[in-house]
Amino acid sequence: MTSVVFVHGTGVRIESYEKSFTRVSRGMTKARPDAEMVRCYWGDTCGASLGMDGASIPVRDRNRGVLDEPPADDPTALWAVLLAEPFAELRAYAAETEAGGTGAGFVPGRRDPWEVFAESVRTLPTDGLEVSPELAPYLHRALDRVASELDLLPAGSPRDGGVNTLTARAVTAVVLHLADDAEEDSDPLPVDGDDRDAFVEQLAERFAGLLGGTDRAFGRVGTSAKWLGGQALQSLLWDHSELAVRYRRGLTGKAVPATGDILRYQARGTELRSRVADTVRNTRAAAPDRPVVLIAHSLGGIACVDLLAMEPSLKVDLLVTVGSQAPFLYEMDALTGLRRGEPLPDSFPRWLNVYDDRDLLGFVASKVFPGRAEDHRVDTRQPFPWSHSAYFAHRKLYDWLGKELP
Repeated sequence: MTSVVFVHGTGVRIESYEKSFTRVSRGMTKARPDAEMVRCYWGDTCGASLGMDGASIPVRDRNRGVLDEPPADDPTALWAVLLAEPFAELRAYAAETEAGGTGAGFVPGRRDPWEVFAESVRTLPTDGLEVSPELAPYLHRALDRVASELDLLPAGSPRDGGVNTLTARAVTAVVLHLADDAEEDSDPLPVDGDDRDAFVEQLAERFAGLLGGTDRAFGRVGTSAKWLGGQALQSLLWDHSELAVRYRRGLTGKAVPATGDILRYQARGTELRSRVADTVRNTRAAAPDRPVVLIAHSLGGIACVDLLAMEPSLKVDLLVTVGSQAPFLYEMDALTGLRRGEPLPDSFPRWLNVYDDRDLLGFVASKVFPGRAEDHRVDTRQPFPWSHSAYFAHRKLYDWLGKELP
């Protein structure tokens, strides 16, 4: 057997860690049944908190600033909008439909087509839909919420089959919001982009089969998504930047675990590194003949690189960093355990570094440590910051890890 120690990243507290540990254990069990998972939770005593009830946080209003229009040539930008405002796409489409005069107008005794469509969404049969256990409990609530939104859309026509995909994306976004709100931790719910889009496709086909029509009559969805991604995202960022200042105290308090852990590590990193080192030693002592593997996310990866560079006697057979900033800190000469220009010690284990292009907190290591670190790119197809939490929901990651574990 192989012992796999899972070290979490910044902002994680015990409830979130247990869920992540269960998720990683489930994935590793499928890929490598011989792997024994070992907990390494450090957010309790090594994590940050506001010890004076936020006395240092000022609160003031300011006028809105002017934002340049953000680029919208990536379909992921659309999901960045929908994960902030699930109904943005439907509202923009309904307004455009009404402005274009495609509706049939008011007819006495005739129900508005949006109301008819809304009722069909509300009563949509969900049996047979493939949805993860983490999202399934929220599907019916999401359908009802989207149906209520459809009831409020301007008079007009949803066109034959034209809104199947738009509605499916809205339902999926609401499901993700409901599931994420139910989580008490600060990280976005880990969801893989492939799974998300497969669920959207299932819903769109279900709408098409129930209501008639397909999305072939709505070929402009792909191109209009670019426009919507830019326009809606600009508006949302504008509004949210205003709210961020107005409600800074609450927002800062919620952000402390994520950002504070990083700052605290820079000043008090010995505590975290000691926690990891003790876990490795205890794991090795319990089963001396087993290989020991460290899988470390985000800040946990920084701590593990520092630790293994500073303590050559600590025996680890493989280090896997996921969404880590360690190479970035080394390049800035800000890594605690190793100065820029210094090589990794000979005792440093094989290092596999996992990153996603869309994760703005994930960096590559092979160019910084040539010959000593190997990069592995994954594509969770999630926008940032969801991409930073989506690694361990990505099934292909475990298929790859299963082949790399000693």
